[in-house]
Amino acid sequence: MSAPGERESPKDNGGAFVDSPVASLDPGAAKAEIDRLTVEVTQANHAYHGEDAPVLSDAAYDALKRRLAELETRFPDLKRSDSPTERVGATPSETFDKVSHRVRMLSLENAFDAGEIDEFDTRIRRFLNLDAGEDLTYTAEPKIDGLSLSLRYVEGVLVQAATRGDGETGENVTANARTIRDIPKSLPGAPAVLEVRGEVYMGHDEFQDLNARQTREGLKTFANPRNAAAGSLRQLDAGITAARPLHFFAYAWGEMSEPLADTQFGALDRLAAFGFQTNPMTRECKGTVALLAAYAEVEQKRATLGYDIDGVVYKVNSLALQQRLGFRSTTPRWAIAHKFPAELAWTRLEKIEIQVGRTGALSPVARLAPVTVGGVVVSNATLHNEDYIAGRDAKGNPIRGGKDIREGDWVQVYRAGDVIPKIADVDLSKRPEDARAFDFATELARLGLRGLRPEGESVWRLAEGQIPPEVAIERLNHFVSRGAFDIEGLGPRQIEMFYADDTLPIREPADIFTLARRDARNLSRLKNRDGFGERSAGNLFQAIEDRRKISLNRVIFALGIRHVGENAANLLARHYGSWTAFHHAMISAGAGEGPAWDDLLAIDGVGAVMAASLVGTFAQAAERASIERLAEELDVEDSRRPMTEGSPVAGKTVVFTGTLEKMTRAEAKARAEALGAKVAGSVSAKTDLVVAGPGAGSKAKQAEALGIEMIDEDAWLRLIGA
Repeated sequence: MSAPGERESPKDNGGAFVDSPVASLDPGAAKAEIDRLTVEVTQANHAYHGEDAPVLSDAAYDALKRRLAELETRFPDLKRSDSPTERVGATPSETFDKVSHRVRMLSLENAFDAGEIDEFDTRIRRFLNLDAGEDLTYTAEPKIDGLSLSLRYVEGVLVQAATRGDGETGENVTANARTIRDIPKSLPGAPAVLEVRGEVYMGHDEFQDLNARQTREGLKTFANPRNAAAGSLRQLDAGITAARPLHFFAYAWGEMSEPLADTQFGALDRLAAFGFQTNPMTRECKGTVALLAAYAEVEQKRATLGYDIDGVVYKVNSLALQQRLGFRSTTPRWAIAHKFPAELAWTRLEKIEIQVGRTGALSPVARLAPVTVGGVVVSNATLHNEDYIAGRDAKGNPIRGGKDIREGDWVQVYRAGDVIPKIADVDLSKRPEDARAFDFATELARLGLRGLRPEGESVWRLAEGQIPPEVAIERLNHFVSRGAFDIEGLGPRQIEMFYADDTLPIREPADIFTLARRDARNLSRLKNRDGFGERSAGNLFQAIEDRRKISLNRVIFALGIRHVGENAANLLARHYGSWTAFHHAMISAGAGEGPAWDDLLAIDGVGAVMAASLVGTFAQAAERASIERLAEELDVEDSRRPMTEGSPVAGKTVVFTGTLEKMTRAEAKARAEALGAKVAGSVSAKTDLVVAGPGAGSKAKQAEALGIEMIDEDAWLRLIGA
């Protein structure tokens, strides 16, 4: 008897692309895509199985592999001899001795919905010539997200442990496997030869502890428990493996001298009797309805298991029927993995906390029981704002069917690529009886914070004058960041140290420059601090002094005003020209009306929201005083106004598209802006001119459709006299 391993998909943060329908492709296009997919899937296999460094998510990998299989079915003559659809795992590492599997360790076919499970059942019945009404019993067990391992026992003694490798040849990790507590060293009463197969994994809490230890020791951390388990088992030093919290679930077998039982379920009971851990959530199921019920049960309990699973495995229970059904080239006919949606998972919301942002925004965050979503362990999710928690959008329309979110709720977490996890749904049937609706104002009062929600906005903000230490530190970090003052040697660690220091304090931007006044006392105090000697202290003081003279746009951006990014800071600097003019205009526009306000709104790229944020900052007495203390320490360079006199593009909106051959895109943009033009990233009715290089695509077509003037790079250079 034999059974496959149960892991085949690499992971990452990416998503799969969508190609043209297979039926619409000609052989030339199909061959090009088959070649590309073969390379991508093969590389993903090696990264996942060979390097323990996944580059694709389950969803992305599955989509690519299914697409490749569809193309190979449609164009069988184009199928390559090295196709990854005919391979399992990846080539074993040269680091370990090789082990040949006497019975191949295969992968599993994947299914993603109930319809595919019905097809699986229909195929089996057709193969066995069973009537639709005849009972067919399956087992359903959680699909552990770990590393497949084969354990060979001879006369009841563990003699060899091997990874799956490419299914035929694995890596010898016997010494490492012996350190795992869940793996018995001897099996009294076992068959003379017994090869037990299962999954090595790591629990959620142990994974978090391991990453914390790795961070403390300055070592690399792991993306998820599966990577941590695989990396821990595949160590040259078994002592490292022994120090890692690894576990093992047994679920299958390879070579054996006599059968364990007549059924899959009975064989698992026998393995448990030998001392192996088998999954307690394994169920016997009659028919697909029972299988899908087991799937729903496991999915609901997924977040409480304490370890990662990525689906449920269904197997024909009768081992005699398994023998009759046999195998395809890489998968058994009698088993299938019903995968969970890669970017969705259910878990418990343990706490709703309010975080204070750099600009004073009060943002609610969900603290979750850790769960792996899309290959990443998620323990936090954004709750956006008060309305989102209450189950409504900004216009008062219901979202999630109007269901609010409460502490203690069982929630469905959604994550796609690098997007911050969100709450997709709430299971009201599991809501605790004592769960209370979340009240923003009450929670702020409990935290000792005074907040307000400006009319027409969805976000609560701190009332004037309240700046908690963590917010002040974040503002200072922004102030010294690369796009702002960019002070070498003054990063987040140093900012936090200076903020907490009573002898050399930095509590607001102006303090940075008063600190650096070159007197012997400040230098001697600093050179005795952790991380600073006489030279590094002097270098820091010099770096600060070098930034006293700075451009106007950098100063505006460094202030960290809400809605004012680097581009907006450049616009404002070019418009006002000097710090004096900018400062005077912001104060004069404070009433929200009059010439100064109208002038601010007239700047192309500045809307009412940004304008209100700008003048609101200067209207706050404490903020304004802090800004003015900073200005007294600086020599702010006037911004050079665009050379609009005689410029053929002054006041025009220009879009660059395609490949520029005589200058970079950044240079072209800078030249255009210096001549008084506005450079936009997309074509619209407001666009005056499109400069199109080779490879121009949709933007050129859109410009043509709108009747917008379009010229090539040479014509652009002639136009601007370059």
